[in-house]
Amino acid sequence: MPTAPRAAPRRRTLMGLLLGAGVAGCSVLPDRPYLETRRFPLLPRRPNPPARRGGRKVLLIRLMRAAPGLDLRGLKTRRADGSEDVDFYNEWVAPPAELVEEALRRWLTDSGLFSAVTAPGSRAQADLVLELELTQLIADLPRGVARAELAGVLLAGSGGRVLTQLTPRGEVPLRSADGSSRDPGPEAVAAGMTAALSAALARLERVLTPFA
Repeated sequence: MPTAPRAAPRRRTLMGLLLGAGVAGCSVLPDRPYLETRRFPLLPRRPNPPARRGGRKVLLIRLMRAAPGLDLRGLKTRRADGSEDVDFYNEWVAPPAELVEEALRRWLTDSGLFSAVTAPGSRAQADLVLELELTQLIADLPRGVARAELAGVLLAGSGGRVLTQLTPRGEVPLRSADGSSRDPGPEAVAAGMTAALSAALARLERVLTPFA
């Protein structure tokens, strides 16, 4: 009686060899080290106490826009060749424009210039409306400085008449852990940009003071 062909065992043997070769091929790939993502807050601090308290006007701050490239959380730096780099392993805790808007509200509330600082959707009648865009938040490594810049307008609450254009900016030196400006790490880069934002917000406050 003739025996059945042994094709199935041969196929199983061939598949086993192929799988073995695939596993062996994977084993020669280099292991990539795991890099934990670090996240930094953006909490600018007021250098001096506010000069006045008890303003009478209500300021509405509209949602802050972000210039192209500033919708990413990664810390942004500029290299010697002029190119810009976004560090995806060291980033802000939220998109920069959201953090700057929150910091702006807190800063102007603490300034005492206004009776209230409100957000869109508030039922309070606004005397002034602030529209801003985050245009720059970067560490310029070749120059050893960090910069923050905003741009926008201050409007009258009734009618939307433009009262003034605004371009507050701040620039501070980058300092590494040892106090030098050479090879600042992510902590120094984040701290530098936070300090630059503090300087920009202080300038914005001075511009707004005559209108409060």
